[in-house]
Amino acid sequence: MTLSVDVFWSFRSPYSYLATPRLVEIDRIYDLELQIRPVLPIAVRIEGFFETVNPLWPPYVLRDTIRIAEKEGIPYGWPRPDPIVQEFPSRKVAAEQPYIYRLTRLGVAAVEAGRGLAFIDEVSRLLWGGRVVGWHEGTHLADATARAGLDLARLDAAAAAEAARLDAVIEENQRALAAAGHWGVPTFAFAGEPFFGQDRIDLLLWRLRKNGLRRRDGGSA
Repeated sequence: MTLSVDVFWSFRSPYSYLATPRLVEIDRIYDLELQIRPVLPIAVRIEGFFETVNPLWPPYVLRDTIRIAEKEGIPYGWPRPDPIVQEFPSRKVAAEQPYIYRLTRLGVAAVEAGRGLAFIDEVSRLLWGGRVVGWHEGTHLADATARAGLDLARLDAAAAAEAARLDAVIEENQRALAAAGHWGVPTFAFAGEPFFGQDRIDLLLWRLRKNGLRRRDGGSA
């Protein structure tokens, strides 16, 4: 029987980006359904989060993600523009957010079109790969969407026409994340058990193997 894992993932999370190459590899090798469930980043999902977080946390995240990317050989750079409009050093999150809601709705629409993993892979490479300034301009996003096997114009039109329904899906994903036992991303939930962080993928695979995970070629996992 094919096993299934819920993948709670955010376009503003560097750890989500750093986990994605492993997810693509896992999807290629194992008979496993990865249910991509986009959620909004904590900056807008938890009101006032950055007003109370320890001020050492943001610079630590940057330092930590840079070294993980270096160790894994993954191209890396903070997105320009940031998917969340936020002032620094105050860390105040702006009321107007022109990027993240569009990206997250597009992610849900891509999942519904059967290309969720490919979409988050290509778009996160565009955002976080450190090579593109102005990812929201020109044909950058359209080209990434095309590489994922989708048409951005059609996806954008669907996301705009069904914004309320897609927002309800996002909210349900966020409730499911909490129900799984965590609040952060990436979180992988299998049989009610959460595995938080890109550094818990090996532990997730261990659990899946104990539950009969098989390779797509029929071999033992």
